[in-house]
Amino acid sequence: MNFLKRAWLSLTAKKGRSVLLILVTSAIMLFVLAGMLIHSAADTATTNAKKSVGATLTLSANRETAFKKMKKSSSSKPKLTTTPIKLSDAKKIASLKNVASYNVTATTSVNAKSFDAISTSTGSAGPGGQSSSSGDIAVTGVTNTSQVSSFEDETNKITKGRGLTSADKNTNNTVIESELAKQDNISVGDTIKVKSTSGSKTYSLKVVGIYKTSSSSTIQQGPGATDPANTIYTSYTFANTVKGSKYANTADSVTFNVSAPSKVSSVKKAGNQVINNSKYTLATNDSSYQTVKSAMNNVKSFADKIVWLVAIAGTIILALIVILMIRERRHEIGVLLSLGESRWKIIGQFFAEMVIVLIVAIGIAGIGGKSVGDRLGDQLVSQQSASSAATISAPGDKSVQMSGKPGGPSGSGSAVQGGGGPSSAGTSGASSQQTDLNVNVSVLNMVELGGFGLAIMFLSTMIASGGILRLQPKKVLID
Repeated sequence: MNFLKRAWLSLTAKKGRSVLLILVTSAIMLFVLAGMLIHSAADTATTNAKKSVGATLTLSANRETAFKKMKKSSSSKPKLTTTPIKLSDAKKIASLKNVASYNVTATTSVNAKSFDAISTSTGSAGPGGQSSSSGDIAVTGVTNTSQVSSFEDETNKITKGRGLTSADKNTNNTVIESELAKQDNISVGDTIKVKSTSGSKTYSLKVVGIYKTSSSSTIQQGPGATDPANTIYTSYTFANTVKGSKYANTADSVTFNVSAPSKVSSVKKAGNQVINNSKYTLATNDSSYQTVKSAMNNVKSFADKIVWLVAIAGTIILALIVILMIRERRHEIGVLLSLGESRWKIIGQFFAEMVIVLIVAIGIAGIGGKSVGDRLGDQLVSQQSASSAATISAPGDKSVQMSGKPGGPSGSGSAVQGGGGPSSAGTSGASSQQTDLNVNVSVLNMVELGGFGLAIMFLSTMIASGGILRLQPKKVLID
């Protein structure tokens, strides 16, 4: 009789044993598939992160050179002074191939005059018109608000009116926060007045938009702090006007959007050849990508461990089950051997039985794999997010610089002014990035699972079948 036919008859004759085998094998395949899906989803999440945040470069002052100059200073209280970026130098990079657009950022601070800034418990933001070394209103001058990181990641959202664009260059148009607008009864189209922190010069600003921020972190300005609602956005030309005539046609930082992530390295290399590297630094803004990559690598590592642990445990479990099956069917094996059946065909019969069980188990695993993968994936990502949040909140930890979305405005304006601007330029504090794993079962996943399952079945059958090779039919029948 054909050994494949015997395998089928054996499975259908003993339905209880077959169902038990299917349940055990399905559980093993389910967790192997879940591990494979999580690994694949983590790879996809890392690739997507690279596409979304890895295609930008930021030109900023070379702080390393500034620190060297500060150390060489003969002053008893040396001050860190960075060099403003000349827009003519930034335009050299903007004209390079594969640079899609760029956003200029200049930061400073002013005092509210025709309205009141929102008071905070950590910083003094008194009535409009007060004078201080650092103002109660943080001014973030940009080319386009839609390209500012806090608007890109939707920490800030325009709720009324519009954001700023390149058409607002050389205007006094502004976008203010909704809480500030509510407190002072300011609407789109209104004019507000602010005052310079040094001197008595007053500026009139037209409100063209109102935004809502979800950030709760205060913005550090000099010795004090101000509420994030006290940040207003203007054209970079207005921020430079407030800072003084010597800052005309300069920026604190310039963010370049590259057409494709794969072109970032070549654009950076070309950019470094057209700028003065002793004054400026051209950096890849991939901190969010690195954060996601690190978290996903941990997820992939854990998923790989799941696959291998389940595979090893599954092989051992199935081998023990097959051993018990063989011991139970010693008489059947003895009869087959006495009839001249090849030992390898008998082993092939057991392997065929296990393969049939495997096919059914893979079908069951395919149905439940996405559900299990989603649950495990969410749990792993939650653990990684909690771990990242704990690291970010640790005081003095350098990893705080690795959170949140890069490409936001720089606070170097405060340095060149001697502490006049906001230190975080519109991004209020670090914010961890939540990454969702998109777990989907593909044909390739099922093929890989089948290959993995066949390997497990083959190993377990060979381990358990060692005794068949030593059996003597006469001795088996007599026993």
